[in-house]
Amino acid sequence: MTESPKFWDRIAEKYSKQPIADEAAYQKKLKISREHFRPDMEVLELGCGTGSTAISHAPYVQHILATDISSQMLEIARRKAADQGVTNVTFEQVTVGEFEANDETYDAVLTLSLLHLLEDKDEAIAKIRRVLKPGGVFISSTVCLGNKMSFFKIIAPIGKFFGFFPLVKIFKTTELIESITAGGFKIDYQWQPDSGNSVFVVAKKPE
Repeated sequence: MTESPKFWDRIAEKYSKQPIADEAAYQKKLKISREHFRPDMEVLELGCGTGSTAISHAPYVQHILATDISSQMLEIARRKAADQGVTNVTFEQVTVGEFEANDETYDAVLTLSLLHLLEDKDEAIAKIRRVLKPGGVFISSTVCLGNKMSFFKIIAPIGKFFGFFPLVKIFKTTELIESITAGGFKIDYQWQPDSGNSVFVVAKKPE
């Protein structure tokens, strides 16, 4: 794998026990996402972490392929799914760059807290568009630190060097939206909670 899972493997157990920072915002994102789901949908989630969101969405779609770079995160995710009796989520360890699928395979693709952790978000968006069916839905929640914390551009490389942070790309909401629209998507919904830096976007691939 070209991307290293070491940081995420190391923090997996601790990460899985942390409470959601903004439960109301998280529930709103789940609700809006489900408004775009159908029972016959094939869904892909890139960067699923410990699987909580994939497991929560499982009753609303036919099948979810949930991928992540970290084997430790996925071990926790599989345990959660087994404990909850969820059988229509498949977990796979793979980087976004190495993930392959046939064109127009999925009805929906989710990237939640992921695009800002990639070396090239535009490359990922292009891949997402390719694997989505016409009319498919791209749902993302992305940290845009460039809005208020542009100074993090200086701190992030230092933190990554010492192993305190993963790779973090700093960009503004406008840059994210430009990347999504330039990637061939039409923005259907955009929302940013008053607290935090995450921007939630629902975009659609043209029919």
